[in-house]
Amino acid sequence: MLELQWAEDLDDERTAAVRELLTAARGVDGKPDAEPDGPLPGEFAGGRYLLATARDALVGVAHVDESGDAFGRWVAELVVHPGHRRSGYGTALAEALVAEYPRNLRVWAHGDRAGAATLAERFGLLRSRELLIMHVGTAGADWPEPALPEGVTLRTFTPGADEQAVVDVNARAFHWHPEQGELTVADLAATEREDWFDADGFFLAEKAGTVIGFHWTKVHPPNPAAPEPASAAQSASEGGGPPGDAAGEVYVVGVDPDAQGSGLGRALTLAGLRHLADRGLRRVILYVEGDNTPAVAVYRRLGFTPYEVDVQYATADAA
Repeated sequence: MLELQWAEDLDDERTAAVRELLTAARGVDGKPDAEPDGPLPGEFAGGRYLLATARDALVGVAHVDESGDAFGRWVAELVVHPGHRRSGYGTALAEALVAEYPRNLRVWAHGDRAGAATLAERFGLLRSRELLIMHVGTAGADWPEPALPEGVTLRTFTPGADEQAVVDVNARAFHWHPEQGELTVADLAATEREDWFDADGFFLAEKAGTVIGFHWTKVHPPNPAAPEPASAAQSASEGGGPPGDAAGEVYVVGVDPDAQGSGLGRALTLAGLRHLADRGLRRVILYVEGDNTPAVAVYRRLGFTPYEVDVQYATADAA
């Protein structure tokens, strides 16, 4: 028999159970970024948890970020353990989630799978946002030296000195974005303590001593169990390597609105791509809003192709 229970604080035992479930899901789905001995991924930290238990085993979890996105909407994740799927547990979790949050809710569906679309339709959730995941192989990529606008110089990030400048540019560049626009100095400082953070892969563009843009790169460790996306054969033909390999990421490219249209975004992107290729990474990924047509066009010209879509489904008032 399935038991559903809301919890706001997880004790060590429940945290371990959630971590095990998310790690098992990563082995099948490639997401979320959970490790057997690490902390819960950021999108599952804090907030409220809806725990689904059957025969004393955690079979599913929904998480609600009650701090909300930049526009005050609740944001939820829902995961069923791979060993317990197609048993109605996802439906039960979704029903309880929508009953608890009937308004102002958005729910992520990673991979744009048919089952998620069916669940969303059943509970009246509307397709409201598409996050396009693109990738490119570095083998044979002919990325030129960045051509910076006149008077602009490029350097790398200095921890303890550049946080406020980056946050200021980020706020202006992403005032419209549901998540990125809320970056704070404390958030940035916390990320600097993460194992993956590398100041040498964090590029800043300056003009007259003022930071006007940045490209923050990231390197993901290998995930041998990651599934191959639909275009894995194309990825291999491009020299991208299997999706489970260590991969670089165009993590964030931000350009001050006053400097947009000058080619600075492309120059910053090239600087990061060349850095990731020099590190020997065979594949680079990025996330971009599906309706950001100009950005998608720039990335396509740099060789990126789409291979997956993450979708947010929303209650009607949050769509």
